[in-house]
Order: sequence, then C-alpha cells, then structure tokens
Amino acid sequence: MRRAGGIMMFRRGLIVACVLVLSGCGGKPDPEDQPAAGERIVKTSDGSLEGRIFGTPAPRSKFARLQIGMPAKQVTDLIGQPTDTDMNVTGKMFIPFYFGGDKMEMKTFYRGEGFLVFTGTHFAGAPNRLVEIHINPAESGYAH
Repeated sequence: MRRAGGIMMFRRGLIVACVLVLSGCGGKPDPEDQPAAGERIVKTSDGSLEGRIFGTPAPRSKFARLQIGMPAKQVTDLIGQPTDTDMNVTGKMFIPFYFGGDKMEMKTFYRGEGFLVFTGTHFAGAPNRLVEIHINPAESGYAH
C-alpha cells in the first residue's frame, strides 16, 4: 500500500509541474515582455491592443502616419501597397483549445521605410491589426 501512495504523490507532483510550466509560472520574466533598446510599447487609444514601435519615423515618412491597432486595409489605403508580404504561423497555433486570434502574422515590407507586422485579434476572423512597426530606411522591401 505504501508504494501505491508514493506513485500517487509522484503523479500529483508531475501534474502540478506540468500545469506550472504550461501556465508560464516558471519564475523568470519573459524577455519578449521587456522593451529592447530603441523600442516603445504603445497601446491603442481604447487600451484594447498593445503593440511595439522599433525606431523613430522621419516626420514626413509614410510610417509617421501609422498607429498601432489600425486594420491592414486602412494602412494600405493610407500609405499604399507594400513592396512584398510574408505570412507565418505563430507558436500559439499549436496550443490546444486556444481561441485567440494571434495564431498567424502577416508582415508587409516597404522599400526605404521598414516593415509592419499585423495579427488577427479574434479567432472568428476579425481583420488583421497593426501590432509592430519596424522603421528601417535601409529596408530592401523584400521578405527576409
């Protein structure tokens, strides 16, 4: 009987450890949550979405007119079509029973300006929203 009790305690401990790892309670802060040098964390005016801006746009550049949270269609209407685009899945695509919208991201590249990152905000197909602005005047305009 003592051995069966030890196995049960081991299983409980294993379950607790798995829950802590999956919930992100590993004790260390996530480095992606901290702003890097030259990076600003910005929230939309209603506070519903947080994004990042890397660098400072020139006063009359296309990217100076952008705001975090803008839909992709509004961005292209405002600054024109990108030179190139790229799409990829994020790690959240593989989380079972995850119903957030940020399972995929779209990057649009603008020659001489930089690139933008868009992500869905809702699992039911809400429009892609601007979440990152990367200012780089040396941008080639092609996916990298």
